[in-house]
Amino acid sequence: MNKLLKIGAAAILAASVLVGCGSKGGSDEDKTIKVGATAVPHAMILNDVVKDILAKDGWNLEVVEFTDYVTPNTSLEEGEIDANYFQTLGYLNDQNETRGLHLKAVAGIHYEPMTIFAKDADSLDALEDGATIVVPNDFDNEKRALTVLDQAGLIKYDAASVADDGSPLDGIVENTKNFKIQEVEAASVPQYKDDAAALVVNGNYALEANLKDSANAIFVETPDIDARTNYVVVKEGNEETEKTKALVKAMTSQEVKDYIEENYGSAVICVF
Repeated sequence: MNKLLKIGAAAILAASVLVGCGSKGGSDEDKTIKVGATAVPHAMILNDVVKDILAKDGWNLEVVEFTDYVTPNTSLEEGEIDANYFQTLGYLNDQNETRGLHLKAVAGIHYEPMTIFAKDADSLDALEDGATIVVPNDFDNEKRALTVLDQAGLIKYDAASVADDGSPLDGIVENTKNFKIQEVEAASVPQYKDDAAALVVNGNYALEANLKDSANAIFVETPDIDARTNYVVVKEGNEETEKTKALVKAMTSQEVKDYIEENYGSAVICVF
């Protein structure tokens, strides 16, 4: 009986050693960096360039694609991903405040000018009185879109006059052509190209929808580069982790800079 017990104990010990080896193998998971991103250009940059750079340093990059601007942040807050790459500081700050998130920007990578597209009009002057213009409906991007309309001379807009708990539309101080401003979720704006006179579109969604091939670009934003740069973002407390450092190093490499310049031209501008 004692012999059987000894054999059983040995088996348990062997099993525990195997389990220990298995958990040690879990270090492969520790070398995986999971990054959330919208498809174009963010996920493309990550998959086409950053993944290979990280692999050379022993890291595995897993890219999780999102089709909206909200869930990449809530997923990061909940620890489902290690970082995200898609947003500006203005949007990040707004989401931290309104949704109670705890996210931090760690590296600025590029900016994408917003563009006014129109299917039938080939110039700003061709937009008729009372025409419908579609803009993103989240607070930061809507203010940005209305500022673009101001830059284009279509309306007069005072972004500074909009209260934090107010509507971005409150900042319109002059609309002499009585444009109808239609607010929709940012990712949905390109879907209205056949129904609205004009769209004010975020750069990534314009690229994704190939709007340059199906509509006229009648005005391109002159952005505040600092405010409109797209950042790599992590959860507060993870700014100095090995994963974050490895990701930032790869994201700010010459290879990424060259890829952006070669593939996107004036639609995506590198800032590092």
